[in-house]
Amino acid sequence: MPKFRGEQAGLTVALMTLVGCTARQLSGKPLVVCTTGMVADLAKRVGEPEIAVYALMGPGTDPHLYKPTEGDLQHLAKARLVLYNGLHLEGKMSLILERLARVRPTIAVTQAIPAELLRYPPEAEGKPDPHVWHDVSLWVYALQGVTDALCEQFPQHESRFRARSTAYREELTTLHEWCKAQIAQIPPLQRVLITSHDAFSYFGRAYGLEVRSLQGISTLSEYGLRDLQALAEFIVQRHIKAIFAETSISPRALQAVMMSCRQRGHIVRLGGTLYSDALGPPDSDAATYVGMIRHNVRTIVKALR
Repeated sequence: MPKFRGEQAGLTVALMTLVGCTARQLSGKPLVVCTTGMVADLAKRVGEPEIAVYALMGPGTDPHLYKPTEGDLQHLAKARLVLYNGLHLEGKMSLILERLARVRPTIAVTQAIPAELLRYPPEAEGKPDPHVWHDVSLWVYALQGVTDALCEQFPQHESRFRARSTAYREELTTLHEWCKAQIAQIPPLQRVLITSHDAFSYFGRAYGLEVRSLQGISTLSEYGLRDLQALAEFIVQRHIKAIFAETSISPRALQAVMMSCRQRGHIVRLGGTLYSDALGPPDSDAATYVGMIRHNVRTIVKALR
C-alpha cells in the first residue's frame, strides 16, 4: 500500500472514532463542511445565514496535495453535511470521504455536471480534469448540486435556499458573458495562456484561449528538462509576451522557462499570479469565487492585450 494510502487509513480510523463520539445534535447553526474555498463559497451564497460553513482548505492550499489535520477531522465529525469538489481533486482525502459517506451526507458537487461536458486529458489515464470552476457556465451546475443537497438536508429552509440560488445563478451567467467580452480584447494570436500546471483548460475552452503548461492536471505529475525546453521553444516560436504563476505552486519552474527563453533570444515576462486551485485571502480581491474569476481575467487581459 502506498504511503499516503496508509496515512489515509489511519486518519479514517480516527475520523470514525470521532464520529462515534460526536453528538448529532449540535448547539447553534448546523455545520456544513466543504473541502475547497470554491465549494464553500457556493454553500455560503446559498445557505447563509441559516447554516454555518467551514472550509478545510484555506488560501494558497494545493488540494491535490492536501492532507487533513486533526482539527479538520473534528470538523468533519461534527458536520451535518460534507460538500467536496470530486473528480479526484482531493486525491489524498479520497478514502476519508468514501468512508465518511457511510455515516454522513457527503456530496461531490461536480456530480451535477453532465459527463459529456467534462475533459479527459490523455495523460490523465481516464480521469477527468477536476478544475471545472474555471468555466463559470460549468460551475452553475455545481451551484445546482449544492442547492439540492442543502434543500434535502435542511428542507425547512428550502424556499430561502432556492431564492438565493436563483439570484446567484443570474450573477454567474452575467459573469460568464463578462469573461467572454474581456478575453475578446486580446489579439487572437496572443490568446495563449501558459501556467505551471494544467488547471485552466476549461477556462481556455470556454473563453477562447490556447492553454499550455509544464505539469498535467495534478501537481503530483512530474515534468522533466525536455518538457521545460519544449515549452520554452513554443513560447519563442509563438512570440508569447507573458506567462503566469499560480498562488498554490512555486514559480521556480516558470522562472527556469523564462531563463530558457532568454537564452534563445526572447524575453517573456511574468504576467502576474493567477488563483488556480484556491481562493485568495479574506482581504484580497479574490476572496470570493466571483472575485477570483474577475482577478484572473483582468490579470490575463492586462498582460496579453
